[in-house]
This record gives sequence, C-alpha cells and structure tokens, in this order.
Amino acid sequence: MADMLVRLFDLRDDWSHVEAQAARGIAVRKPIGPEHDQVIAGVRATFGAPWASEVGAALANRPVSCFVAVQGDSLIGFACYDATARGFFGPSGVAESSRGRGIGAALLRSCLLDMKLAGYGYAIIGGVGPAEFYRKTVGAVEIPDSTPGIYKGMLRAG
Repeated sequence: MADMLVRLFDLRDDWSHVEAQAARGIAVRKPIGPEHDQVIAGVRATFGAPWASEVGAALANRPVSCFVAVQGDSLIGFACYDATARGFFGPSGVAESSRGRGIGAALLRSCLLDMKLAGYGYAIIGGVGPAEFYRKTVGAVEIPDSTPGIYKGMLRAG
C-alpha cells in the first residue's frame, strides 16, 4: 500500500462538515482528557492494537491530534495525525454500522484542516487502503516508490 500526499494549502478553510454531522446527531470533535482511555479501548476493540497505540500517541500530543465522531454516548469513528510520524495523517476508522454517512470524510477534513492551521503545507497519508476515497475527498496523489514506507520493519503480532 503506497503513501499519498495532500496539498493542505489548497484546502478551503471550511468546517461545514462538522455542522452537517451535528445535524445528523453526530459530534465531530477532539476528545477531552477523561475520554482518552475510553477512546483507546474503543479503537482497540474495533480496529486492533496497532491503531490503538497510534491513537494513544495522538492523544498524548499537545495539542491533541485526534478527532472522534460520537453519536449519543458511543464512539463511532476516529481520525488522527502526527501519531506515527510528524506530518502523517492516520489512522482513521468508522464503525462498520456507521459507514456511508460522510463521517470518515468529516474526520479526514477535520484532521487536515487542523494540520493546515498548525502550519503544515502538506500531509502524508501512510499505507493507504482506500486510495480512491482520498483522491476524491481531498485530492490526494500517490507518492511513487513509497511502499512499504515508514512501516518497513514494523513489529507484527504473532
């Protein structure tokens, strides 16, 4: 899986995606301190230990570099940046039962706009799975010869 690059300076400073999700009863926001353990546990249960580790790193950053999607009192999605490496977006995930409602795109845009506001000019999406989603949503382009990239030699369970 190749890495992709996003030109943050081309993104419009438009946060309407947060309002659109709020109209559906979904809050897209950064988690507060008392929620950190619950967010990590929820990600571990749904997406596995490696992503939970990255979420822990993003939650330890100051300012926090993680957004969550919450419906009622349930975590239904998350997205992080500066978790594995500075300037990297990811990981990101939406619960299977909540997919197809624009939540992933809202989380992606929130992270990328936050990165832009922090002064980043570009974002790297590492080890991309759904390349077409990133192309369509934020104009990401594949980085040639980027496989396996930063994940080369990573410890694997089992």
